[in-house]
Amino acid sequence: MGRIKSALEIALERTESVKTNKASIGLYQAKQEGIKIANAFLTDPSINLDSELKKRPEELRESFKQGIFDVLYAQISLPAALDDMQRIQAAGKGLQLLIDDKHFSQMYKQFTQVLSQFIEETAQYDQMIRQQYAPKLRQKEEELSRRLGREVKLDPLQDPEFINFYNQNLNALKANYQTFIDQVKDEALKIWNEKKE
Repeated sequence: MGRIKSALEIALERTESVKTNKASIGLYQAKQEGIKIANAFLTDPSINLDSELKKRPEELRESFKQGIFDVLYAQISLPAALDDMQRIQAAGKGLQLLIDDKHFSQMYKQFTQVLSQFIEETAQYDQMIRQQYAPKLRQKEEELSRRLGREVKLDPLQDPEFINFYNQNLNALKANYQTFIDQVKDEALKIWNEKKE
């Protein structure tokens, strides 16, 4: 009868061929630190990314920078609200430091101007959509008031028909801007990849 192996012995046999690569662990940790610093930078743009970069050993800087880039790059998007502009501008500041390209800096400045225009248009669209839908909403309020025997006020955001109408119109506006955002993202990625080579 053969000897019965303990769970520990079996586990050691299976992991015997797996060797830890300290270099890849270090690179992974550097990237995670970059992600953490980038997220902190988005909430506090006074963090000096350049000095954070210089604190890292030379062999880990590229991974650290990649972590920062990944987080900041993800911020190139349409703002959902005016408050998002600060985050997007901070991301641009950080990307400009990492990419260090005059063309990209000019493009990002234009990008933030376009986003400001998008926010203004969104507010105008919101007002216009609500005005367009107001007669239909009043009609629904009157009908409900008649049925219930008391005055009813409806919030348009609780009406599925309004939500559908609203989203349809807003999505058309967003589509007009999405092409430009895609161009900025493509250019950022292209320049980033060229700098890494």
